[in-house]
Amino acid sequence: MEMVRNVSWVSFAQFRSFYKRVLKFGNEMMKGYWKVWIFQTFHGLVAIGSLVSFILALAFAYMYMFPTITPVVRSYGISDSGSLSSGGSVDECNVYEGSWIADESYPLYNASLCPFAERGFDCLANGREDMGYAKWRWKPKNCDIPRFDVRRVLEGLRGKRVVFVGDSLSRTQWESLICLLMTGVEDKESVYEVNGNKITKQIRFLSVRFTTFDLRMEFYRSVFLVQPASKPARAPKRVKSTLRIDKMDHISKEWIDSDILIFNSGHWWTPSKLFELEPNFVSNRGCYFQMGKSLKLGMPITTAFQKAVSTWASWVETTINTNRTSVFFRTFESSHWSGRHRYSCKVGQRPWLRSWGMDRSPVSDTIIKVVNKMAVPVTIMHVTPMGSFRSDGHVGLWSDNPSVPDCSHWCLPGVPDMWNEILLSYMLP
Repeated sequence: MEMVRNVSWVSFAQFRSFYKRVLKFGNEMMKGYWKVWIFQTFHGLVAIGSLVSFILALAFAYMYMFPTITPVVRSYGISDSGSLSSGGSVDECNVYEGSWIADESYPLYNASLCPFAERGFDCLANGREDMGYAKWRWKPKNCDIPRFDVRRVLEGLRGKRVVFVGDSLSRTQWESLICLLMTGVEDKESVYEVNGNKITKQIRFLSVRFTTFDLRMEFYRSVFLVQPASKPARAPKRVKSTLRIDKMDHISKEWIDSDILIFNSGHWWTPSKLFELEPNFVSNRGCYFQMGKSLKLGMPITTAFQKAVSTWASWVETTINTNRTSVFFRTFESSHWSGRHRYSCKVGQRPWLRSWGMDRSPVSDTIIKVVNKMAVPVTIMHVTPMGSFRSDGHVGLWSDNPSVPDCSHWCLPGVPDMWNEILLSYMLP
């Protein structure tokens, strides 16, 4: 028995020693395996993450370079200021919150058959082959803009004087409305420019009369709305002229006796239009701001623009009888220049899906801020967001000067027609 017990304890001790060695070996093997597995897994995740990041980078780059291939399938909302009167009341429907939808009933006129459409805006006549850009209609999110009924509009405007004031974008809207109205006139010869002038950008005043309806459609070129002035005495050499931001344009007296008054401004409030060298680098534009007799050489453009719009607002409040005259101010019209220095103009074939930051503008924000504080009713036409999608609607290379691309102005027919349908929805409720 004693021998058996000794053998048993010896065997057990040997087995326990063997068991410890096996367990130690197993642990070391498992640690090594997990280290290898974790190492391989980590590098695998890094590789997968890198691949996914590369694919996403390619996708975003593609969307940035070619955004125009995407259709409009969603709407864009704006703040309540989109359809505000100066008193702060909000219309039941914000017509500027919506989306562009395809509509084969558009365009509503042929610019080549309208003698009041500038050749420079008639993109189809200038060689543009795709007509799809003219077949889009703006659809507000919660309502509908009344369909254009030319006979109803002409009767509603009978005996009226409609005045557009601003830059070339204002003239484009003026031309658009005349061409829309011309579709309802049987005797085309009864519509004429009162001074026999050809529609060009060089003329400060244009007036088209619809004889049958005793309707006058007028345009006044006033790109700043305030008074341009000559160089003050003893001004620095770089000053060639000034802009009197505290005084209205001297032709403003011609705007008073009107039934409908539509303003715009903004595209000329840039360094290149005011201060900088002309394109030929021969002379300096040198237009600086002035208030009273004081020259404001260091005043930022944004500050000067706000002061100019405030000058305009005071003029409206003290000069215009808003019980008779309906006053509108259209916000900044989106341009679609691209590239590092914004000299590149790429015109697509359909509206963008995204606004790419062009739905907001400091110019529009200033207009809205000033108008909302006015003591008389003025309607803001906040077209900035709706135009931000429409890179396809610009003149591009299809103007009367194809060597100079244009991503500021719009083809006719096109986007400005929709501005006028919205305008008419206010004028003829």
